[in-house]
Amino acid sequence: MDGELVTIFGGSGFIGKTLVQHLAKAGYRIRVAVRRPNNALFVKPLGDLGQVHIAQANIRNKASVVAAIKDSDHVVNLVGVLHESGPQTFQKIHVDGAALIAEVCAYASVKKLVHLSSIGANAESASKYARSKAKGEAEVLKHFPEATIIRPSVLFGPDDNFFNKFAGLAKMFRVLPVICGDTKFQPVYVGDVATAIENIILTDSTAGKIYELGGPRIYSFRELMEMVNKVTHQNVPLITVPLQIAYIKAFFLGMFPNPMVTMDQLQLMEHDNVVGENMSDFVDLGINPTPVEAIIPNYLVHYRPSGQFKTAS
Repeated sequence: MDGELVTIFGGSGFIGKTLVQHLAKAGYRIRVAVRRPNNALFVKPLGDLGQVHIAQANIRNKASVVAAIKDSDHVVNLVGVLHESGPQTFQKIHVDGAALIAEVCAYASVKKLVHLSSIGANAESASKYARSKAKGEAEVLKHFPEATIIRPSVLFGPDDNFFNKFAGLAKMFRVLPVICGDTKFQPVYVGDVATAIENIILTDSTAGKIYELGGPRIYSFRELMEMVNKVTHQNVPLITVPLQIAYIKAFFLGMFPNPMVTMDQLQLMEHDNVVGENMSDFVDLGINPTPVEAIIPNYLVHYRPSGQFKTAS
């Protein structure tokens, strides 16, 4: 392939593999930079023969970051963690790692750097996650002022960790917990986020800007749980969990290696997760976002009591 080279840190993750497909179709050469290359082999067939390469890189190791960025025209940083585990802390991943990538990109004269953040990034937030995201943005722009930052709301798609999680809980426990039921969300389709990144790479005017990406409609958390119930035909009761009790449960759940919910995540859920007023968004990137209802029935069908072969009554 003689197209430009895009290095994607975290390219084997939920957003990454969708982005690889989009960029491969557009003719880019792609380098997927991941900590464990053997676990990312599935991305190679997402492009033509020889179009997608895998590189070992740990954003806590400068030499590996330099090697991954070498000769790149564009770089996308999708690396992030939802909870801390061992050396994978918010500070090391969202702040130090993001700063390192931006610093190396500047030194290597990369044309475009796209950095994934999150709606709710706020240096004054009670949430450690949100504070680290805000600090990471500041570090990226300090080292690479022309970087473009994207802040998506909660993401949905076939392998998401939101609708799949709650549909699975409903099937396993025959109830759906509702915590902070009035909190607002603006679910965004992973394919739209990938298209946004592709458009950012193609457009010079996106340099140095922050885009908040949300779907076409805002829902309360309770409405989203009702949607899960409706789509999966499970019709389980929605149980309101008082925030104080949720914090107690999260305290103990947070001790597990892959917790269902953490206290830090509950702090995030106390605040709306929607596109802010006067923020650049999908409209500015020429994209009409996809509604939740058009996508989730295609993959939540497996949670229905009779599987995918029984149609809705």
